[in-house]
Amino acid sequence: MSFDLIVKGGLLPDGQQADIAIKAGRIAAIAPAIDAPAAEIIDAHGKLVSPPFVDAHFHMDSTLSYGRPRVNASGTLLEGIALWGELKLIQTRDEIVARALDYCRQAVGQGVLAIRSHVDVTDPTFHNVEALLEVRDRVKGILDLQLVAFPQDGWLRAPGGEAQVIRALDAGVDIVGGIPHFERTMADGAASVRAACRLAAERGLMVDLHCDESDDPHSRHIETLAAETVVFGLQGRVAGSHLSSMHSMDNYYVAKLLPLIAEAQVAAIPNPLINITLQGRMDTYPKRRGMTRVPELLAAGVTVAFGQDCVKDPWYPLGSGDMLDVAHMGLHVALMTAPDQMRTCFDMVTTTPARILGLDFGLHAGARGSLVVLDCTDAIEAIRLRPARLAVVSDGRVVARTVPKATDIAGFKGRP
Repeated sequence: MSFDLIVKGGLLPDGQQADIAIKAGRIAAIAPAIDAPAAEIIDAHGKLVSPPFVDAHFHMDSTLSYGRPRVNASGTLLEGIALWGELKLIQTRDEIVARALDYCRQAVGQGVLAIRSHVDVTDPTFHNVEALLEVRDRVKGILDLQLVAFPQDGWLRAPGGEAQVIRALDAGVDIVGGIPHFERTMADGAASVRAACRLAAERGLMVDLHCDESDDPHSRHIETLAAETVVFGLQGRVAGSHLSSMHSMDNYYVAKLLPLIAEAQVAAIPNPLINITLQGRMDTYPKRRGMTRVPELLAAGVTVAFGQDCVKDPWYPLGSGDMLDVAHMGLHVALMTAPDQMRTCFDMVTTTPARILGLDFGLHAGARGSLVVLDCTDAIEAIRLRPARLAVVSDGRVVARTVPKATDIAGFKGRP
């Protein structure tokens, strides 16, 4: 039997060495040695072979727009939202497409082969939705792009917010979104959660809400989201993104909340780089860092994945699209430095977000033939070094290669 591609001698995340054979876009075999002809062979001896990186939370309609029309001087979430409100009135559909495609190229080069992007449907021009639907079509076959109908200005707070969500879903957007903590009242926030879950149930869709992205410990919409998930039978199809307020909640309440989230099978998607940058801005000292309780969620049996969230936009001036940067920051902020915890952080930017997005990624026979060869030996070293992605394979096709740079240290006389 011949194959389209064989990756030879790679080190899998579990430490085993194996050959991986791909045929017709699927992993056909994984074995210690596969001696068969192939149209292409990648020599991965001594290198980590990983499932693709997956970004479970991003904003592609605003990416790479930093400084336009101005910089977020306060660095706060609220100024970022206000600034985005200015930008979406002046940016064109074509520039949204161009920026998004530019970012997709960068992300694929970093081994990211799936992104869930929230798209602001309260843009009165509807340019954001139209642009990202075009981008989704243009990157298809290389990068899986899921779109969330996200009413940035509020499901109820924005004029016609719910109608715009429905319009976006009718146009082909994949997932129901929302932002309950940005509604005018807690009651309106809870009502928006119920409306989002009802709509998703009626249409057979998934739900991903920006939920409790706040320093306010009384922002408790995740409780409503868990409850409504059960009411509408959406278990396993719902994610709460950010959950920042849980950082500041009373421990007794959290002890009640965590089992509710687990029972409802609601996934959690914190965004380490952004949660620690936007939250705690009104504190003096000590400053809260604003990332949700990742170890505690994991211990309760909740599925947790990290997201990138922003790259060079009204909320964040940095970012590279490298999910290993996200895992690196998440590991530090969550104090997850035991070996098994660090490996879990690697899973939280690869296999776990793939599962949340419903993607058939993974290093096993029958899975999609998508993987990344990294210039390191294991998952922990990958987080530590953020090494070059030597090869990125999407459905059996090599879509990116990187030649690692060598550093020559003149006059160095130490041992090699």
